[in-house]
Amino acid sequence: MGDILITDDERDIRELISDILKDEGFSTRVAANAEQCMSEIESEKPALMILDIWLKDSHMDGIDILKKVKREHPEIPIVIISGHGNIEIAVAAIKQGAYDFIEKPFNIDQLMVVIRRAMETSRLRRENQELRRADGPPAEMLGESTIFRTMKSQLDKVTKSNGRVMLSGAPGSGKEIAARYIHANSNRADAPFVVVSSASIDPERMEDVLFGRETKENGIEQGLLEQANGGVIYFDEVAEMPLGTQSKILRVLVDQTFNRVGGTEKVQVDLRVISSTNRDLDAEIAAGNFRQELFHRLNVVPIAVPSLAERRDDIPMLAEYFIETFNRTQGLPLRALADETRAMLQTMPWPGNVRQLKNVVERVLILGDSSEPISARELPAQENHVEEDGRVVLSGALATLPLREARELFEREYLLTQINRFGGNISRTASFVGMERSALHRKLKSLGVVTSSKSGARVAHVNADGEEE
Repeated sequence: MGDILITDDERDIRELISDILKDEGFSTRVAANAEQCMSEIESEKPALMILDIWLKDSHMDGIDILKKVKREHPEIPIVIISGHGNIEIAVAAIKQGAYDFIEKPFNIDQLMVVIRRAMETSRLRRENQELRRADGPPAEMLGESTIFRTMKSQLDKVTKSNGRVMLSGAPGSGKEIAARYIHANSNRADAPFVVVSSASIDPERMEDVLFGRETKENGIEQGLLEQANGGVIYFDEVAEMPLGTQSKILRVLVDQTFNRVGGTEKVQVDLRVISSTNRDLDAEIAAGNFRQELFHRLNVVPIAVPSLAERRDDIPMLAEYFIETFNRTQGLPLRALADETRAMLQTMPWPGNVRQLKNVVERVLILGDSSEPISARELPAQENHVEEDGRVVLSGALATLPLREARELFEREYLLTQINRFGGNISRTASFVGMERSALHRKLKSLGVVTSSKSGARVAHVNADGEEE
């Protein structure tokens, strides 16, 4: 449940509240002044604080403590009590983030109602934090290919440091998973991991979202930087961040402090920064779209996250992992991969990388026959294509056949395409494909292709006597 820290300079009051709460089953600690209060918090964060505004012989009063605790531990609810209460003090406390305000002498029933509500708030905040952490991509890194193991080795080297990391790679390649892996294996694993989706936040709202806001009407509204205090802030696709915001983030990285929008008081944070990009930041700097000083601050440890095309050996393992995950989380059928399917998955182009593979697996599990292994024909139809480096990427049934059958199938389809392209004209086809006319005739006959100047070409079906049916 967590304990309750009671801070009051009057011994009778703090012991009375403590005894009442213990009788109700709560665990308590007490502090007589600001120094003891802050020491108790540093020793172990309480689930709830009951804090007197006026503290004799202390260098901070209750409002000062309230501000400091809400800045450093915003998740802790604080109930303010005072024997000198008035509406101005109550409003000031609430604006600074207090959960509620109770005036001395207090009614015990009223006190318990507020305490129980505040403790429930504390519980819900803890659960929400855990859910937010669990809601993102898993931090598990799966792969056995050489390029993947090299990348994972680099991640392992930076987990225990506080060095800033810049992850580069194509969309969907798993940059956020890599960032979460660093966080999960660091000494900040129990602290927040907060994602800043630079591309999805309205540029006009970026500073409110990052730094928070202070207004008379709503008091303090924390931004993402404050929410990440003590943990990791992850700038996803940082190249999308507006230039004006970039300069302010640079200042945060230098000083670890900032002002909320509309606020005058400096907010101090302890953050580890991880960034990612799918762009060439050198080109963005040259084009004036990204601040060079910010790049140097963020790019302390650059790590490249490989695309799925660079780690094709890992594709069957990843597909099986997604099958197990969807079975566990959505109740989708637990299906095996046929050998031909494993081969085809490894030949498909995957421009959307790991994210696309995950989507394909989910679609197949939803639409397919749950009683059979996943077959190659259930995968999205693909066309053979040539990549920029000149390498042909095979797909469809061609990728699953033995060499002789694949060669015959390719030659037949290729020549059918060319003959039809030239309207059945063998001379023009032979010239284009680089063969003698007679050699092309022999090849077409061996492949069972018949031609016509009117209809182009088709595959002939030949019977056992060698005659066309």
